[in-house]
Amino acid sequence: MKKALYIALLSIIVASCSDYQKALKSEDTAYKFKMGTDLYEEGKFAKAFRLFEQIIPSYRGKPQAEKLTFMHAMCSYEMGDYYISSYHFDKFVDIYPSSEKAEEAAFLSAKGYFYNSPVYTKEQKETIEAIEKLQLFINLYPTSSYVADANKLVNELDFKLEKKAYEIAKQYNLIRDYKASIKSFNNFLLEFPGTSLREDAMFYRLDSAYRLAIFSIDRLKEERVDDALNYLNGLMKSFPDTKYAEEVATMKSDLETGQNTLITKS
Repeated sequence: MKKALYIALLSIIVASCSDYQKALKSEDTAYKFKMGTDLYEEGKFAKAFRLFEQIIPSYRGKPQAEKLTFMHAMCSYEMGDYYISSYHFDKFVDIYPSSEKAEEAAFLSAKGYFYNSPVYTKEQKETIEAIEKLQLFINLYPTSSYVADANKLVNELDFKLEKKAYEIAKQYNLIRDYKASIKSFNNFLLEFPGTSLREDAMFYRLDSAYRLAIFSIDRLKEERVDDALNYLNGLMKSFPDTKYAEEVATMKSDLETGQNTLITKS
């Protein structure tokens, strides 16, 4: 019984593959369209894509072209080829701006850009492009059911830019380039005022200013101690229960001692 079932299934698979190969070689565009649509609906996007690629030029200007163009773009998307899918979705919106699928195509194009955004440690050109693309979608379709998802994606991309800027500033701190670290953290806090990394950024800015002050020559120490104390007070004002309380207390003591020493010397 099991053997018979196996043979029956094998026969169906072989016949299916044979029909697909036949469709690929066929000159009958309607046959390719029908089989491609069936494969698409079955989730066999790679096979459907190959058939659609062959017949798209033949369907330009025909009633079926709109459906075919959308399915062709969707195949690329489902296959994970987001550069290509975004290109095809954009083309679809340009050709069929009044289509009931135009809104979905615009969103999926923007979402494709999101998927092409690299990890935060790499160059973020694609991330910026994705934010711009998603924001354009939100502006064009403010009442769309996709807006909530689009905003969520924008927030994820924004955080990626924040994380990169934060890590660059922190790296300057780690390599003891404290001036560059302070400048970078200042820029970071201005550019991302609502960042979830604000407390960490303010602490490491303080840490850089503290170390710059403590290891300064007397001629520069007074101004740098004052700067560090200002950063310390800013951190404590924004985060009175900061998780860095122990480190901050030590820094405050050292800075005030240094300040008193300078007053005594003068």
